[in-house]
Amino acid sequence: MIPVIFSAVILTVLDQISKYLALEYLKPLKSIELIKGFMNLTFVENRGAAFGLLNGARWFFVAVTIAVTIAAFIYLKKYMPETKEYFYVKISIVLILAGAWGNAIDRLIRGYVVDYFETTFISWPVFNVADIYVVAGTVLLAFMFIFVIKDENKKQP
Repeated sequence: MIPVIFSAVILTVLDQISKYLALEYLKPLKSIELIKGFMNLTFVENRGAAFGLLNGARWFFVAVTIAVTIAAFIYLKKYMPETKEYFYVKISIVLILAGAWGNAIDRLIRGYVVDYFETTFISWPVFNVADIYVVAGTVLLAFMFIFVIKDENKKQP
């Protein structure tokens, strides 16, 4: 479990560095074009979840992060088989934890999540590195359980 925690902490630190840079250099500018017709860097104070859902539910999201962390640690300690298929499950858990922790730190320290990636080729909410971690981890986890890990490989609790 130590490698999972260490990896998630490193990714969380990288997320926080990117948010520090957005606060320091992007916030005063509001927005800059990164790739014409594709992506801008746009500073946003996000007080809700994706798409502005549950705006102002800061403590709810912190509680969800705590619950996800506890559930992940219990799963890793008690139920995670040590087979090669589950290596990618561990990676997905690392990504989800790092994303959840990165955004929870923002909510606890600032009262909002720092977002800054804005797609301009489609209408999509502004997002950050932690959001990328959560989405990538969730997609990888779903892929593993739908297409790779079969019932006969699963460890019975």
